Amino acid sequence: MDWQGGAIFRPVRTGNAFEETVERILEAVKLGVFGYGDRLPAERDLAVRLNVSRDTLREAIRSLQAAGCVESRRGRYGGSFVTYRPPVPDLADLRRAVQDMGSELEDALTYRMVLESGASELAARRRLSAEQRAYLTRRHEELEDAGPEEYRRLDSRFHLAIAELTSSPSLAVGIAASRMRLNDLLNAIPILERNIEHASHQHRAMVEAILSGDALAARRATAEHLEATAALLRGFLG
Repeated sequence: MDWQGGAIFRPVRTGNAFEETVERILEAVKLGVFGYGDRLPAERDLAVRLNVSRDTLREAIRSLQAAGCVESRRGRYGGSFVTYRPPVPDLADLRRAVQDMGSELEDALTYRMVLESGASELAARRRLSAEQRAYLTRRHEELEDAGPEEYRRLDSRFHLAIAELTSSPSLAVGIAASRMRLNDLLNAIPILERNIEHASHQHRAMVEAILSGDALAARRATAEHLEATAALLRGFLG
């Protein structure tokens, strides 16, 4: 089993199935669960995961195709493929957005700290299967090997993987929503070599603590990492 997108591709439970289906797929793309050129889950599987009819899913895919976010290909290796590319952030616009957020920014950072440090602690306390351990290791290795153009997307995917390993759908959904709230701002932080070195050390400490079952170390390493990211965000956009 692959948990990819588990925090986002959860059953639709509102009466606005079409709108929510579009929103879920866009979240998965914007949060980096699926990057440019990636194939979305098969229509049959995605409809089951979202608990929507295949007609509703097809309508949502057509709308996203018209918006230039995905394209559908036919044939043996066909399917729906991501064509969305995140816009190049404009720091002036983002600084204005930060000013408009006011105290909401600190609230969002605090909320993220509580949720993600708690998720790391919980993941470390769980008896992870070999498949789950391999999943986390794979996400970490992808991030370690990422170039500057892919780093932010794979960083997001790494953090969401930890959320998914908690086996708490509510917590995973909360973390996905928290990241969406900050996503544009986080993507605007310049890729600094020194910062990447620090983040790499922190990510490694998080993974080692989770896989060794050291819950307090997992919480501590995650909190250290998130506070460093928050400091950069305040510095560049404050």
